[in-house]
Amino acid sequence: MASLIKLCFFFLLLVQASLLLSTLVRSDDVDENDIVQGINSYRQSLNLPALIKHDKADCLADEIADDIEDQPCTSPTNGANIVPTMQTKLPNLPSHLRKCKIDVNSTTDGVIMPVCVPKAVSTLVLTNYTRSPRYAKYLNDSRFTGVGVGSESDWTVVVLATRLSLVLGS
Repeated sequence: MASLIKLCFFFLLLVQASLLLSTLVRSDDVDENDIVQGINSYRQSLNLPALIKHDKADCLADEIADDIEDQPCTSPTNGANIVPTMQTKLPNLPSHLRKCKIDVNSTTDGVIMPVCVPKAVSTLVLTNYTRSPRYAKYLNDSRFTGVGVGSESDWTVVVLATRLSLVLGS
């Protein structure tokens, strides 16, 4: 029974990837709506509620993507996962939070997830979020209800927020 569920899950991801691949219009910029739609399809396959686009999470994701767009896109040597190890911190994060009107004193539980994929191929970006243990654990967490996506060059940033952080941080 468990293997049948895994097979169905794999099939669903395969269908999702082929649908995204067929809708790619450009390879130099990620379609942020495709990423949200793909993440929500993934969450639906796990019987989790869909994430809702959130303006402040979108703002933060855009600002961070702008900051890191010039960083080199590196991947582990095995080539199986393009989720980077970010060498630099986010020194502009406090100003981004202010600009996006996110109150750090009352906001709880959020996560910033940058990935770098050469040529920003949407299906590979989505695969990095859903198949990487580093990020899938957050996508699998039902506490997260809001999402924002930003992209620049090879970089895509997804910001997740909980219901509480959406209420308190708004």
